[in-house]
Amino acid sequence: MPSAPLVQVFGSAQELFRAAAQEFCSIGSQSIQARGKFTVALSGGSTPRGLHQELVSNFSSALAWEHVFFFWGDERHVPPDFPESNFRMCNETLLSKFSISPDHVFRMPGELPDANQGAALYEERLREFFRPATGGFPRFDFILLGLGPDGHTASLFPETKALEEKEHFVVGNWVEQHGTYRITLTYPVLNQAANVMFLVSGGGHKAEMVRKALQDPAANLPCQRVQPVNGKLMWYLDQQAGSELK
Repeated sequence: MPSAPLVQVFGSAQELFRAAAQEFCSIGSQSIQARGKFTVALSGGSTPRGLHQELVSNFSSALAWEHVFFFWGDERHVPPDFPESNFRMCNETLLSKFSISPDHVFRMPGELPDANQGAALYEERLREFFRPATGGFPRFDFILLGLGPDGHTASLFPETKALEEKEHFVVGNWVEQHGTYRITLTYPVLNQAANVMFLVSGGGHKAEMVRKALQDPAANLPCQRVQPVNGKLMWYLDQQAGSELK
């Protein structure tokens, strides 16, 4: 059975990013010590930039970066050099700062005309790297997730087909709200992870969505279906993001 999430509210965005960086490096060091590698799925959006900056500025020597393998939780249906690309943001703010070896970076191929083909290729790469048992799913050491204003996470948007996917690791997901495809990891992969962290900063609609996600089971939000079966679920919030919690 999934365990209850660990919810932590920090006094400022800077404190949030520092605590998240500490947790990231702690889990990473334990993973490297135990298995010689640390497998991570990164997130897009604006909030991870603060975490990346903290890792680069204050945690560069806290982790054996040459043993980290980077993947993505989702990607826009664009080439990797487009401003909207999640890979581009992560590469510019994190990967390039540590001279990560290209063979440790597994980006989602968002540039292919058919998003489903990109998803199938990425699933094959995950299968080759993780080598899960037949019928099983990859087990990431750490997955970083964000929270959208409609309760989506990764590219698992409300009322989209990907929400019901139970077999594939990765799918191309048509998102009517944005009139475009996204490529996303599916719930079976998210829920197989050893550690999942929602990183949320800012108030307003975001604070209300945090309250619904954590305290309103009837809200039926995509983010609420992230419940690691045999892993740790963390919600790291700054004071604004946690301001509506009771």
